Amino acid sequence: MSQQLNGSTVNVVASSSIGTEVDLEALSNDMSPVSYNPEDFPGLVYRMDEPDVSILLFHSGKIVATGADAVEEAEDAVHTVFSTLEDLGVPVDDDYSVNIENIVTSAELGHRLNLNAVAIGLGVEEVEYEPEQFPGLIYRIEDPDVCVLLFGSGEVVVSGGSEEGQAEEAIATVEEELDALGLLN
Repeated sequence: MSQQLNGSTVNVVASSSIGTEVDLEALSNDMSPVSYNPEDFPGLVYRMDEPDVSILLFHSGKIVATGADAVEEAEDAVHTVFSTLEDLGVPVDDDYSVNIENIVTSAELGHRLNLNAVAIGLGVEEVEYEPEQFPGLIYRIEDPDVCVLLFGSGEVVVSGGSEEGQAEEAIATVEEELDALGLLN
């Protein structure tokens, strides 16, 4: 059954730190293309072309990479920022790590879902479903520890994972549960 799923990673968020405070005003003049408007947002936004990722750099030296399509892409973006900052004479921590904070994956179950029946079948205490507020059903899974959004169209969005493969595992779990309940017709 799972072989028909065609999931794809749509966003990877990663973080790191250069280990020192940064003069964002000075960097905004030296890096390109960046935007820095501290009245609107406390960080410098660096939009990279290759990989196509946005980097948020904060005064504290914290770096957040967002918009990557894969873990490797997010890691490459962070490495690129470290190299760019080093080239600009900014002291950076040589022993840094890249932490994957969130992987968002989207997939199609290939079946329309009756979300009212899904909410009842999975147990109303296990899900959040308020169609007047949001058109999807929110299902939090403990293993793996992720959040699964189910939509009536059969689309599934998995968020909150920090390792590759967690989304596929979560989707397979949900698919098995829905099939066992007779909700995948």
